Amino acid sequence: MRRAHLLISGAWLMQAAAWFLPVVTSIGGGRIDPIPGWTAFLAASTAFWPHTDKVFSTWYESLLATASVGTTVFFFVGSTWALVRGSHSFRRGLGWAAAIAFLVNSHWYVRLSPDGLLSGLGIGYFLWWWSFVMLAIGLFDLAGRTDAAKFTDGQASRLPR
Repeated sequence: MRRAHLLISGAWLMQAAAWFLPVVTSIGGGRIDPIPGWTAFLAASTAFWPHTDKVFSTWYESLLATASVGTTVFFFVGSTWALVRGSHSFRRGLGWAAAIAFLVNSHWYVRLSPDGLLSGLGIGYFLWWWSFVMLAIGLFDLAGRTDAAKFTDGQASRLPR
């Protein structure tokens, strides 16, 4: 198994673990029962749904939550597509998209405040967040290695002996 595949597999393991580990440990400065990743994903995916118990108070918070849901869906769909049918340029583009997803999802950490909505993030959040970096590195590595393999295979037979 190549290094790129190990990195991407590691990213998938981190992402899978994050679904079951606590991502939120306190709200508004008070301790709560930890919220696992799958529950946080469901809460974020309903950010724009009309319901009586609003988790996100502003449209901006709802937009950021929806963006996080989109990056998680991208993680699963994009990485699978890159491994199955991706060209080297497509994999490189998805690597950049994963790096941007890491930056987008940093808003949960940056907006962290003792009196805010989320005041304590758990290990699940950090595994989920950093899985995007690991995915990006793996996709960049896979795209770069594809170029090198094509060059080596095509040029090795033409070298003088």
